[in-house]
Amino acid sequence: MTGHAAGSRDAVFIAAAAIAVIAAATIAGAWFFQLVLDIRPCPLCLEQRYAYYLAIPLAALIALGAAKGASRRLLAAGLVILVLALLANAGLGAYHAGVEWGFWQGPTDCTGPIVDFGNTGNLLDGLNKVKVIRCDEVQWKFLGLSLAGYNVLISLAMAALAVWGVSKTAR
Repeated sequence: MTGHAAGSRDAVFIAAAAIAVIAAATIAGAWFFQLVLDIRPCPLCLEQRYAYYLAIPLAALIALGAAKGASRRLLAAGLVILVLALLANAGLGAYHAGVEWGFWQGPTDCTGPIVDFGNTGNLLDGLNKVKVIRCDEVQWKFLGLSLAGYNVLISLAMAALAVWGVSKTAR
C-alpha cells in the first residue's frame, strides 16, 4: 500500500471511529436523561435516536474496514450513507426544535402513548397513570438549546466528519 492510500485509510478510520464514539456517547447521554434523570422522550425524540442506532455499528464497520484495507469505494459508500442519515437526522431535530419554539405544529402522536387499559373498570385508574410527553414542550434546556437543538449540532458535526472522510477517499 502506498503512503497516500494508507493516509486516506487512516483519515477514514479516524472519521468513522470518531462518529462511532460520538454517536455512542450521545445515545448514552439520552439514556441517562431518560433512565436516571427521568426526562422522558417524546415520539420525535425517539425517532431522532434511529440515526444513532444506524451510525454506531455502521461507523464501527467502516473503521474496521479502513483498518483492514477495504476498498476505497466501499468505505466511501458507507460514509455517504452516514452523511445522508445524519443530515436527515439534523433536519428532524430542526423540525422538532421548531415545534418546541412554536414555529409550526407538531405531529398528532405527541399527545401521549396508547395504553392497554384492560377492562373498563380500570379505565379511570389507567388514565390517571398515563404521563403525556408532548413534543412541543421543552423538558430540559442548557444555554438556550433543548435536546433537539443539541441533536442538530451533534448530527451536523458527525455529518461533517463523514464528509471529511469521503473527501479523503476521493484522492
